[in-house]
Amino acid sequence: MGRPTKEKSLTQQDVISAAIACLEKEGESALGVNRVARELGIKPPAIYKHLDGNAGLRRAVVLAIWRKYLTYSQQQMTGLSTPDALLKAGGHATRNFARSHPVLYRVMMQFQLQPTEPDAAALIQESLGLLQRSLQLYDLNDNQLIDVMRMVNAAIYGFISLEQAGLMTLEHSTDTSYEVMLNALIVAIEHIKHESA
Repeated sequence: MGRPTKEKSLTQQDVISAAIACLEKEGESALGVNRVARELGIKPPAIYKHLDGNAGLRRAVVLAIWRKYLTYSQQQMTGLSTPDALLKAGGHATRNFARSHPVLYRVMMQFQLQPTEPDAAALIQESLGLLQRSLQLYDLNDNQLIDVMRMVNAAIYGFISLEQAGLMTLEHSTDTSYEVMLNALIVAIEHIKHESA
């Protein structure tokens, strides 16, 4: 008797989709070849034909999550042309994605993409491009742009990380605080722009 047809027709995308489904249902501990094989109803060796073990599975899943996040962010920024509106839309898109997919967001942010790997490099450039698109409208020089990108990323990632960890316990709306932070970033960017003008 031959192998089940399920294993023969299995694609890399099937494996990645199953891994993401496991992650969303059970959390980070479900991101492994054995668990994903059970989800697909196959034996683990069938996955190794498509991905290089747990490390390859994690990398492929992270790249897929980044693509999903970037697509969502681009949709939220469509039609906007002012730097403030673009920055706020990007900030809200990131937080909304993290709220809708908390486990996926954590997995995505805990994995360091390597710019020396072509598929990862493309995602890094696309991610930077989204942020640069709004920041370049502020007419910053190269060093200012780097400073501001780091500041914006640290503020947004830091806020979301604290919020996901349940560390924002004071009785005040986190939505309001997030909006205040985004507005403060815009003021800070304007200050940076004029500081060395």
